Amino acid sequence: MMMMAAPTLEDYWYEAETQEICGVKVPSILNDFIENQPSIVERFYTKLYSVPPNKTDEPQQILFHSNRICLVGLAKEHVAFEKGIRSISFEVGKFDRSENKVSGRKKSGGMILQADSTLALVTCVDGSVYKVRSCVQGKLVEVNERIVSRPDLLRTSGEGYVAIVMPKIEHCDVLKEKLLSEEAYREMCEKK
Repeated sequence: MMMMAAPTLEDYWYEAETQEICGVKVPSILNDFIENQPSIVERFYTKLYSVPPNKTDEPQQILFHSNRICLVGLAKEHVAFEKGIRSISFEVGKFDRSENKVSGRKKSGGMILQADSTLALVTCVDGSVYKVRSCVQGKLVEVNERIVSRPDLLRTSGEGYVAIVMPKIEHCDVLKEKLLSEEAYREMCEKK
């Protein structure tokens, strides 16, 4: 039986070839690499924050996309991260947010939310429970069920959202005015 040698790095090396399409030279993709390329979240979302006036240690982050989709989650400064998150539940009162079903372009069938509607309950290692509010008036598109089995995902901006909420077009400007911009939120954090 003949043994084959394991492939080496040189076996996979890509040599750029000059290509021409309709008489125009196509530049190599190897030269397009940008070392400090901004993340998807940094490029396509506006970071907004909601800080309850009587609970300044419970800030929430809203990632607002230009298509008006809002990813609602906890801000990195939320007290639950310091205490350690044990579990997340979408069962809030009479509703189980994880049973939300939408269909079509207009997301019909989605639960209607007010800005103070509870999306989920976060239970910490010490037994304290924190409500994750919608912060956005609109329709619940989906909840992130991955965070139930992996609460550590909440720390990851973009992947660690709690829910996706779609506000009405006419509410978007008012929403942006009510929430803190990233700069205003950073200034508030520095004053603490």
